[in-house]
Amino acid sequence: MRIKNVEIPNRIVLAPMAGYTNRSFRMIMKEFGAGLVYTEMISAQGLLYNNEKTLEMTKVAPTEHPLATQLFGGDISAVAAAAAYLDKNTAADIIDINMGCPVRKVLKAESGCRLLTDPEKVYKMVQAVVDNVQKPVSVKIRAGWDHNSVNAQEIAQAIEKAGASLIAIHGRTKTDLYGGKVNLDYIKAVKDSVNIPVIGNGDIRSIEDAERMFAHTGVDMIMIGRGSLGNPWLIRDLVDHFSGRTVQAPPTPKEKIGLCKKHFAYLLEEKGEKIAVLEMRSLAAWYVRGIEHNRDFKQRLINITKKEELDELLERFLNENL
Repeated sequence: MRIKNVEIPNRIVLAPMAGYTNRSFRMIMKEFGAGLVYTEMISAQGLLYNNEKTLEMTKVAPTEHPLATQLFGGDISAVAAAAAYLDKNTAADIIDINMGCPVRKVLKAESGCRLLTDPEKVYKMVQAVVDNVQKPVSVKIRAGWDHNSVNAQEIAQAIEKAGASLIAIHGRTKTDLYGGKVNLDYIKAVKDSVNIPVIGNGDIRSIEDAERMFAHTGVDMIMIGRGSLGNPWLIRDLVDHFSGRTVQAPPTPKEKIGLCKKHFAYLLEEKGEKIAVLEMRSLAAWYVRGIEHNRDFKQRLINITKKEELDELLERFLNENL
């Protein structure tokens, strides 16, 4: 599939997830075959203020392409200016606008899902970004603010009319947050209402979930979010399955712990020991899901503060599960 001049090698996409999809996480998912990966959402204002941490989030490893860098913001001119910066100064292949985040902090900035309440502003923001960049523009949305104001079709048509090249739709509303089940009818309605490619997102944790998404909605690609945490093998299996290859055996405890160590090494290089250890306390707990006797490991993980401590804990847990 091509999004303007960007070739996407398969139909499996890694979702943007705040606090998770940093460069290290994306590199792992690329190694397991993801066709397209998204960055964490990046503040438009932070970019314009040359915030050091924000600028760091725009860096892209050579192995990550194709990649979409996601912006959030509520001011049209600021989002357009930030997109222009990304277009000229980063290696992003696609520039994405976040219109789907339901988190209060983002809503207070009149961004994320808040934008879904104003289709005219959605049109003007997307148009301003498209007019200011050369790279393809995508937009990630939800079904609407709540179930009484589902307007994903209207929003999607405004996005297409404004010149975007791609839409990703999570089949929940803002008020759903991440509860309940994804509504595939909302996603199908968006796919049926536009001519540009559509990515379906929500509750894909297995090949069966993915098949159901494709069959029910007719989307062009599917986006994997929380199902990928500690489980890049899901990405691998989806890519293999939909490419007609035999799905491989599930990972062994040794493989899970080995990849956890590799992920930690990437984070150490990207963020330094202090932050890498803090982030791995969460990620390591995801990696050991399904391994027997992991309760003691998770309890000890909470108090880890140094690289050597985490290395030792992982090595001990590995030896217990050989």
